[in-house]
Amino acid sequence: MSDASGDPLSFIPLNEGNPTPLYLQLQQSIEDAVRKGALKADAALPGERDLAKQLGISRVTVRKAITGLVQKGVLVQRWGSGTFIAPQMRLEQPLSRLSSFTDDMSARGLKSSAVMLSRSTGPASTDELMALGLSPGDLVSRVNRLRLANGIPMAIENAVLPSRVLPDPSVVKQSLYAVLHDQGFMPTRALQRLHAVLLNEEQAALLGVPPQSPALYIERRSFTATGEVVEFTSSYYRGDAYDFVAELTISQPERMHNDDA
Repeated sequence: MSDASGDPLSFIPLNEGNPTPLYLQLQQSIEDAVRKGALKADAALPGERDLAKQLGISRVTVRKAITGLVQKGVLVQRWGSGTFIAPQMRLEQPLSRLSSFTDDMSARGLKSSAVMLSRSTGPASTDELMALGLSPGDLVSRVNRLRLANGIPMAIENAVLPSRVLPDPSVVKQSLYAVLHDQGFMPTRALQRLHAVLLNEEQAALLGVPPQSPALYIERRSFTATGEVVEFTSSYYRGDAYDFVAELTISQPERMHNDDA
């Protein structure tokens, strides 16, 4: 095994005399390095061939160890880029509060950012007409973005708004809600629907996880104080990084009254 100074992987202890299979030893060593902070979130691992040569084990053993750690969420594979330490964060997102991604991350002390995937203006589709309460031929603006927290991909957001609300989608740089506030269309309430999905190859590549990884799909229709629909957003949130939380209360039954009759 390599003695490269400062390389956390050069100190992974593997013992062929140990009855524990080598791939499980490698998994445990990487998990220990992550837990101790020797391997940081989003750090790249060497390729299978280099790692096998460095540790003096077969590529099959390395591949088996990595596959198991990807399934456990310790590692993520970004197709075309390599294998990386998964983000060691899990966020709780209340379902009872309407707020922007930017505000959510700021409240947690995280730096939010966005990668613009596409922006366009055009006639609304049938689904968009129904969601936004528009008439045939009405125009909409579409803003599709990858949202990141501290540089880590967290969600894919696809927002559709009436063009009268957002005439020029290029003005959206960071927070869509900040733009809506400035233009007098700030949402005050929303209806959301969510369910579990599996990511396709394109979505998984954007979020840095393997294809068919679990995600939460959320559709949201947002309204102004006057009841006008100003936003229809469909989003894919990483299943390994988000917990959506709702506070529930039980209604109190009316007291039973004794009938004197």
